[in-house]
Formats: sequence, C-alpha cells, structure tokens
Amino acid sequence: MSENTAPKNCATCEYYDYLDNENSDMGCTIDMDEDEMWHLRSDSHHSCPYYKQYDEYKSVRRQN
Repeated sequence: MSENTAPKNCATCEYYDYLDNENSDMGCTIDMDEDEMWHLRSDSHHSCPYYKQYDEYKSVRRQN
C-alpha cells in the first residue's frame, strides 16, 4: 500500500513500516488477502480492523 493510496491513519499505525529497505518503500506489514486489501483501498470511510496506534515509548514505560 503506497502512502498516496493508504487510508488516512496508516502513517500512525504500528504496522506501517518499511517493506523494502533498499528503496525505502513503506506500507502495511499485515498479511492481508486480496479482498481485504481491495476493501481498504476502495472505501475511504472503512476503518482498518488491524490499526494499532504506534507508540515509540511503549518499551520505555515497561522498563520503569
């Protein structure tokens, strides 16, 4: 899923990461079938069932 066609919350999702380190391609790392991917791309009002807010400080809180 490219950044231009991604649902609006993908950039803040924990599963939005580098797909290819050489080309810096980013996208969803969840293993979805074609139907799920089509549904997410075609319906701008559909919310992703896999969305999880990225929290870079989660491991730090566990250490304290």
